[in-house]
Amino acid sequence: MSGFTHDEIERSRRYHRPRYAALVGGLALSVATLVALTWLPLPGPWWLAGLLGPAIAGVVLGVVRLPIAWWRYRHELAWGFSKQTPRAWAFDVAKESAISTLLLVGALWSLFALAHWFPHGWPWIAAVAAALLVLLLGFVAPVLLEPVFNKFEPLSNAELAARLLALAERAGAPVRAILVADASRRTTKANAYVSGIGSTRRVVLWDTLLSTPEDQIAVVLAHELGHRVHRHVAILTGLLMAGAALFVLVLRLVLPHPVPEDTALVLLVGLVLQVVTLPAGAGLSRRFERTADRFSLELTGDEPAYRALHHDLAVTNLSDLRPPKWLYYWSFSHPTPPERLGST
Repeated sequence: MSGFTHDEIERSRRYHRPRYAALVGGLALSVATLVALTWLPLPGPWWLAGLLGPAIAGVVLGVVRLPIAWWRYRHELAWGFSKQTPRAWAFDVAKESAISTLLLVGALWSLFALAHWFPHGWPWIAAVAAALLVLLLGFVAPVLLEPVFNKFEPLSNAELAARLLALAERAGAPVRAILVADASRRTTKANAYVSGIGSTRRVVLWDTLLSTPEDQIAVVLAHELGHRVHRHVAILTGLLMAGAALFVLVLRLVLPHPVPEDTALVLLVGLVLQVVTLPAGAGLSRRFERTADRFSLELTGDEPAYRALHHDLAVTNLSDLRPPKWLYYWSFSHPTPPERLGST
């Protein structure tokens, strides 16, 4: 299988199969929790209930999911990937829960307010507002949300930075700086990504990637530049904006006049839509990844480095080399390493 041994395939299977069970279990637990919360009474006027409903839902969901999150942390620890202490892990979970709950309260209170103030025209206003919220989050996330979890510094290796910046120039996608995230505080896994829109657009390398040979790092950067050149982030942002607007319009069919007592039902509708549309989004993401892979090969012209990179990353990160087909088509955002290596 494209250079992977039987032992590597089986090891990846042993690592991932329990994680998939936890994924399905977490989804079922979320659905059951939201169904139970539909019976929750909310006191006070609508504006107070509109704050309490989302806040309670956010906190309860976070608490209910905590055992599965703890199991995932222990699983990563047992396989030698996590470098966090329990205290550091708990602090991360608390930050993530606080941010998600605040965003949930702000979004749903605004929805209930629009439905209260504009009982007939609220869906159209809310659809536009939801789309703009997605755009705003995509713009501010790199400068407001990502720094909550990681520190970012320009690449300190001047020679490597110059090589990568020259590569970006040659690709027609110049960047101000190559940023490095301190991911090694949490994990031994290696990764890189692009994020942001317009002036907040950035390319980020995890510091765990810097021990990789420089020609392979160049392939990583070329891959991320491929996403920029082909405007994948912009396309996905546009699709997410459309999806947010569609969610509001579907919600209008289910709940013509949503009130704070409908908080759990609103979240259930959103969860169902996410599950239903996930295969299409995952398929598009895999297509984008293949495009970025081809771009990285064309830009660097270094097939040996490309092949070594994807093989070594698959072994280092313990990627699933042979995932269940149903799960692959439902939720995998990236091609499997054998697919990536077999396409060269």
